[in-house]
Amino acid sequence: MNITKIHLPRRTFLRGMGVAVALPFLDSMVPAQTPLAKTAANPRIRLAYCYIPHGGVMSNWTPVAEGSNFELSRTLMPLQPFRDQVVVVSNLAHKLAGPSGPGDSGGDHGRSPSVFLNGVHPKRTEGEDVRAGTTVDQIAAQHIGQDTPLPSLELATEDMTGLIGACDVGFSCSYTNTISWRTPTTPLPMEINPRVVFDRLFGDGSNAAERVARIQREHSILDAVTAQISHLQRGLGANDRNRVAEYLDNVREIERRIQLTEAKNSSSIKVPTTPIGIPDDHVEHSKMMFDLMALAYQADITRISTFMMAREVSYRTFPQIGVPDPFHATSHHQDNPEKLEKLTKINTYHVSLIAYFMDKLKAIQDGDGTLLDHSLILFGSSMSNSNLHNHSPLPVFVAGGACGRMKGGRHIKYPEDTPMANLLSTTLTKAGLTEEHLGDATGILTEV
Repeated sequence: MNITKIHLPRRTFLRGMGVAVALPFLDSMVPAQTPLAKTAANPRIRLAYCYIPHGGVMSNWTPVAEGSNFELSRTLMPLQPFRDQVVVVSNLAHKLAGPSGPGDSGGDHGRSPSVFLNGVHPKRTEGEDVRAGTTVDQIAAQHIGQDTPLPSLELATEDMTGLIGACDVGFSCSYTNTISWRTPTTPLPMEINPRVVFDRLFGDGSNAAERVARIQREHSILDAVTAQISHLQRGLGANDRNRVAEYLDNVREIERRIQLTEAKNSSSIKVPTTPIGIPDDHVEHSKMMFDLMALAYQADITRISTFMMAREVSYRTFPQIGVPDPFHATSHHQDNPEKLEKLTKINTYHVSLIAYFMDKLKAIQDGDGTLLDHSLILFGSSMSNSNLHNHSPLPVFVAGGACGRMKGGRHIKYPEDTPMANLLSTTLTKAGLTEEHLGDATGILTEV
């Protein structure tokens, strides 16, 4: 039996001036006399959809063998510590990311992001009359997202807010600025600033002046609730005390890193019109965003996130891995061995960031398992051979335990041109939902 000194509501917050710190799930939130096993048997699933542009070098991506006796490919090797919770899915296609006919040529970079999570061919327009399809993350948000303070979280690492007009031939920048669509005509903005995300997770209606004052004082949000933390900890059992301490340490560490970044830009702090807290280092930036996602999952602030890890036609360079060339230029490799090698390094780098995220989730206890056990991560692109701008076979894998609904350690090869929308629909079934009309889906991938 679970009898603790106090009983806390599931939605418990530590409140201070301008902040509200949600708590992770604790034993004390289970009513007295309720067996913990009963609560642990029904964990909450978390969904993460991560996107990369410009496809992949498929010869270095796709494992040779199928089934459970496969070896991870060179590009996927960073996932080796988590192999048992990874399913590589081959031969999927996003045909509707390509042209629909003679009058729809070009524009593959414009279509690819907008098709990734819905399988719907977008309307060709450079104006404001954009139309695509409601994405899988927002379908999930309409259902399981309503039980959390934030129904969903949309993140990116490259600034897209100032781009208007056409970003690809015949396609508005609205198509390349996001992978998340609330409705067929409502693309959602992706946030690149870790400070803004942090304030979304923990702010409590504070105005811009209060946030600036707090930043300039370099005080942690936890300083505002120190007395409440001490009072709370005195009434908790040992397991809960340790869990709260670990969670608050994560909060403080992320805020410390944000503050270090902001200190470099303290002379030009403007909230919210000028983003602050954006690391110059791409590795640190990406890891910080993944840390914020994990923190949001841990505190059950949201259970659904999307992460646009790079934008289409990205000119980011990667000197830290020996690729000083722009991403997009490298992707047009023309089968040049040197460029293929560089693109493989970029692909492997992005996979290594997912491995970092998985390691973060694995380290956080969640009920009878870890956050990784209770998460489903989908990672991939809407493009295959970036030199050809084709959309099959796609570089895609799913990872995590999905609350016991997904068995990892497998490479599944489907018939050529199996709709990617089938996998999107499958992620909904893993979350306990059904969706019969998601893009060009023809069914559920029951083997995943």
